[in-house]
Amino acid sequence: MEADLAPSFWLATCGDDLSPRPALSGDAEADVCIVGAGYTGLWTAYHLARLDPSMRVAVVEANIAGWGASGRNGGWCSALFAASWPRLAQEHGADAALALRHAMEQTVDDVGDWSREHGVDIGYVKGGTLTFARSAAQMQRLGHHAQEDQRFGGSDTVLLSADEAVRRVRVTDSHDAMFTPHCAAIQPAKLARGLARVVEQLGVTIYEQTAAVAIEPHMVRTQHGSVRAEFVIRATEGYTVSLAEHQRTVAPVWSLLIVTEPLPDQVWADIGWDGHETVTDERHVLIYAQHTSDGRIAFGGRGAPYRFGSRTDGTRGHAATYRRLEKAFAEMFPAAQHVPIARRWGGVLAVPRDWMPSVGLDATTGYGWGGGYVGDGVACAALAGRTLADLVLKRDTDATTLPWVQHHSRRWEPEPLRWLGIRGVSVALEAADGEERRFGRPSRIAAAAGKLLGG
Repeated sequence: MEADLAPSFWLATCGDDLSPRPALSGDAEADVCIVGAGYTGLWTAYHLARLDPSMRVAVVEANIAGWGASGRNGGWCSALFAASWPRLAQEHGADAALALRHAMEQTVDDVGDWSREHGVDIGYVKGGTLTFARSAAQMQRLGHHAQEDQRFGGSDTVLLSADEAVRRVRVTDSHDAMFTPHCAAIQPAKLARGLARVVEQLGVTIYEQTAAVAIEPHMVRTQHGSVRAEFVIRATEGYTVSLAEHQRTVAPVWSLLIVTEPLPDQVWADIGWDGHETVTDERHVLIYAQHTSDGRIAFGGRGAPYRFGSRTDGTRGHAATYRRLEKAFAEMFPAAQHVPIARRWGGVLAVPRDWMPSVGLDATTGYGWGGGYVGDGVACAALAGRTLADLVLKRDTDATTLPWVQHHSRRWEPEPLRWLGIRGVSVALEAADGEERRFGRPSRIAAAAGKLLGG
């Protein structure tokens, strides 16, 4: 089986029986039908069942709960939001941007509280995030990002000197680093699978191996029958493109991960990393890492080729991406470069055309949605689920007034323009990182690429 089509390391080691739940066996009715048993769908189901136990909630899932991004991501439960805080402040006002930021920060804590309340061990360790600057060009961006973050609500975002940074985590070529406390490392599949168990205990029905083929007003059509419901919630993230009416709603962009075998004690002594911070740096082609609760390093990154027509299957071109990822890992953590890689996996995440996550509900058609998290979906989805439940139940809460509610992103361009644009930007960002490694100065290529996609 191809690496990217096999269960992620997280799913394979979550301790759950991954045998599918029964599929839908014919037409059915519910008050709310949710498409997708990932974080967004399961959090929505959880809050609906908790707030109104009489409500009939059904979830239809193409594979098994947590099979998609929710069970294979990098395990960052963070307050990161794809649209920048300055952009949100400009478009919606400073108070609205700050309200969303505070809601995201609170959600990071809420996820940990939920796991303890329900006895679901997700390996939650709130160690914050360290963003390293590992070149002169990266130092310039880091200083700008730190100032920007502090200006727009990040009062607890701090700059660390090189000495302060390496006392936390020793990575090569470390200059300064930025630290924010609003991130927890988790085992993501344990959260997804735990959510599924809890919502079932609350009376929610989950139909697995039941792929939706169309979403219509008050109706979800699947290959096994249709579910009629007053409300239909789309929670399909990168797989939204499998629905004919949504082929240009988001772009499915690949992110790949590797995880090591457990590191020997001496290697950990060389690296440090006792605080379990999540780690990244200021390169343009994103990388992300965590120190897992069982003593491994999970290391992920972008850069795998976008597939023409927004295809979400296949692994063509991923071998080269894994080689680049493993090279970046060895360069960043040379003390661990000889530790064997235990598993490789990956899949798609959802990128809206304007890089703005959104959540909303059309009361007329009963159609709701949440997603477009651009890879920062663990906490975003938890907030989206709570918001969707409030919208369905017509509850006026702080969550329903946040600036991402009822936002509509414009559609992506048709092919081949979509393929040319996304692949072109990916190549440009890789070239920008290479230019900065060679010449030590900020590349202008990345700024031009960002303007091309409007992110």
